[in-house]
Amino acid sequence: MFNSISGIITGKFPKQLFLDNNGVEWDICMPDSNIDMIGGVGNEVRVYTWLQHTDQLMNLYGFATADERSLFFDLLKVDGIGPKGAVKIMSSVSSARLMDVLEKGDIEMLEKIPGVGKKTAGKMMLALKGKLSLSEPASVSKSSSNPFSDVVASLANMGYDKTLASQKVIQLNQELSSSADFSAKSQKEKEEIIFRKAIVELA
Repeated sequence: MFNSISGIITGKFPKQLFLDNNGVEWDICMPDSNIDMIGGVGNEVRVYTWLQHTDQLMNLYGFATADERSLFFDLLKVDGIGPKGAVKIMSSVSSARLMDVLEKGDIEMLEKIPGVGKKTAGKMMLALKGKLSLSEPASVSKSSSNPFSDVVASLANMGYDKTLASQKVIQLNQELSSSADFSAKSQKEKEEIIFRKAIVELA
């Protein structure tokens, strides 16, 4: 029914996004990993959606990209994983990391993901191994694209997961931008600061 909703971010909370679209504020359930990908409050973004509508409830789920939504649909194919469970899993691990774990058949690592457990891990391995494919992460919108792509590229060249590196860089930029001292620095100085902090937090 809804493919996507574009609007201004008015609130970001654990697994919850508020998005204003022409005066209508949408309450969207969204994985934390995806919330980290779309920038801060005030940004204009496009959120890919899925509406869960039953006799007893109506919930709107949102994702930063169409690929992320596709992964959500794949998780729903696993017996025992519902929409809330899929969001919990996606909040705990990046799409690239989840795909890597499944491709390697690392069931012990899969069991450690919050919301999975031993039985569900086995079902996920059986249903999804070799069946997930994700394209390169795309920017959600021009206004929310990552201005520190060179930093992400450098971290990826050092061996860090590109998706995790991108999420961490965006997060650090949001945190540091509230500082007048950081905002006054040149782009090169900002890149150096974020690069150093990202290495420490990703290690």
